[in-house]
Amino acid sequence: MNVFESIMTGLQEAVDYEDGKLTARTMKISVTPPPEITAEEIKDVRKQSGLTQSVFAAVLGVSVKTVEAWESGTNHPSGSAKRIISIIQTDPDFIEKYHLVNYS
Repeated sequence: MNVFESIMTGLQEAVDYEDGKLTARTMKISVTPPPEITAEEIKDVRKQSGLTQSVFAAVLGVSVKTVEAWESGTNHPSGSAKRIISIIQTDPDFIEKYHLVNYS
């Protein structure tokens, strides 16, 4: 099938769907919420990664003060930060694997 035929097929399917002649495939997706993470776990993840608070903050896109507050239990990471920290916790090679830190 060439590009023109592929486009025409897609358009015809769209028309058929609109006319009720075709049903769309559906898939229900649920997203697992990021896990809760304690101050001690955050510190452990950072230390096991071999990173200073400064570098860990840069990897997560937050300030050093934010990491300090998380590790002391004063503040807690947001959903996206919790997600990234839990990924690093699950896969300690994540930082190196995706070149988030360059060693020289």
